[in-house]
Amino acid sequence: MHRACALDELAPGESLRLETTPPIAVFRTEDGEVFAIDDTCTHQDASLADGWLEDCTVECPLHASRFDLRTGAVDAPPARRPVRTHRVEVVDGNVLVEESAEAPNLPPGVSL
Repeated sequence: MHRACALDELAPGESLRLETTPPIAVFRTEDGEVFAIDDTCTHQDASLADGWLEDCTVECPLHASRFDLRTGAVDAPPARRPVRTHRVEVVDGNVLVEESAEAPNLPPGVSL
């Protein structure tokens, strides 16, 4: 598991990027839930951690594709493929992320 940060360092409505391969974005919703997904939009190389968070959805800052933080599903084009989700635990005030074993859906031209 990767230690992302202390929970109190990630304010509700904020996100951070873990420099893993590929990068992971960690989000804390306004309701206080914490989620982790691949940080790269599946349409084009853009950081989802730089996107707009609303409820359990993040909107890509480049072309406005939206991804469900719970499932990784895409619900707005131009992206067509989901992002991977990663298991998150909060232990002793620390946000821990377990990277998914599934292959990532990277955009064209991006490789590991």
